[in-house]
Amino acid sequence: MEQCPTAHVLIFPFPAQGHVNSMLKLAELLGLAGIHVTFLNTDFIHDRLVRYTDIETRFSCYPEFQFKTVSDGLSADHPRSLDKFMELYDSLNSKTKPLLREMLASNQLGSNTRPSLTCIIVDGLISIFTSDIANELQIPIIYFRTISASCFWAFFSVPNIIEAGELPVRGNEDMDHLITTVPGMESFLRYRDLPRFCRGIDLNHFNLPIFVTETQRSPQAHALILNTFEDLEGPALFHIRTHCSKVYTIGPFHSLLKFQLEAKRSLSQSQSSNSLFEVDRSCMTWLDAQPLKSVIYVSFGSISTMTKDEHMEFWFGLVNSKKRFLWVLRSDSIAGEHDRNEVPIELVEGTKERGYIVSWTPQEEVLDHHAIGGFLTHSGWNSTLESVVAGLPMICWPYFGDQQLNSRFVSEVWKLGLDMKDVCDRFIVEKMVNDLMGGKEGGVHEINN
Repeated sequence: MEQCPTAHVLIFPFPAQGHVNSMLKLAELLGLAGIHVTFLNTDFIHDRLVRYTDIETRFSCYPEFQFKTVSDGLSADHPRSLDKFMELYDSLNSKTKPLLREMLASNQLGSNTRPSLTCIIVDGLISIFTSDIANELQIPIIYFRTISASCFWAFFSVPNIIEAGELPVRGNEDMDHLITTVPGMESFLRYRDLPRFCRGIDLNHFNLPIFVTETQRSPQAHALILNTFEDLEGPALFHIRTHCSKVYTIGPFHSLLKFQLEAKRSLSQSQSSNSLFEVDRSCMTWLDAQPLKSVIYVSFGSISTMTKDEHMEFWFGLVNSKKRFLWVLRSDSIAGEHDRNEVPIELVEGTKERGYIVSWTPQEEVLDHHAIGGFLTHSGWNSTLESVVAGLPMICWPYFGDQQLNSRFVSEVWKLGLDMKDVCDRFIVEKMVNDLMGGKEGGVHEINN
């Protein structure tokens, strides 16, 4: 009888859609390699995964895999939205930390058939309290960052930017002013490409110290995992490796996982969902009826919101472009009250003719569909990588965190799309959609060159 591998890895993501999605893909890749994996979700996140996906059935084919859950310390009716980020972060630190420590100290994850824990792979956004526990119990810890290598390097360099006097951004600064103290980005990194919490004069804004501190701790980990690849982000990875001795680039996760699943199973079984939202697959039937490369896909991710006015500007721009569009609008996408009866008739009719609106899609399948010709995106890293792999040009409307920098790389460095900056205007949306989808000779390539 073949001896089972002795490695046993605990994977612990930050409880949000993009983080859970990419770390579940990493977990499945390790499961395919026969490694014992325990995936730790918060109760709230795991309940949503079970409700909206086949995750328990899908992972049951890996005998060395198990799910465990832990409380995030918040009430069941807490919104866990972006504007409540600090409440979730603080609760994880104060209430989840002791629960995790007890779980690890008492070896609750091991069994007669499962070895004791040999390694922790933790989301770099919650590395501080997890590292404290790992160091106390002498368990090796590896950080996984769900952001791009380029964004990681920019966050890592923030202390140098501050020391050079390039931060904070004063109220009257030109947002297109170049920042010159991030090695490798001197010629294109602008103030507007930093997260919004870097733009104010208060450098103690609660998000900034967290992102910087979590990133600066990375050299203390046994290794750093990034969902990227060398040909895309080689320059940033070069600089990161001057501080972190072991950096593993094993992305794009979704593409690698699909390839390995197809090699072991049928193609139909290679599609998997890690969604925290109910997927509306009717959009795939609609796409099947559309011409080749004729549809622009519009999605701003799982947690970004827009005002009613911004929503209307995008809607007018899409309808006026005369292009077909598939638009993801979550029930909470629009901040505040929004009366559908107020929608102008020309938008309703224009959408009936050329548009399709759903609350959530199987995004990887959508981007791979023959009818999709472009992606209007919030520039989250998962979405950006998925679009790169699918060979689709992008229009970028970044919202927060790493998205501004991703947008800059897409438009200025990789020449894969257009950057809307901070603008939300129907005429800009209309023009960019037409430019991206071939509304004029040369399309996106002409604009970028």
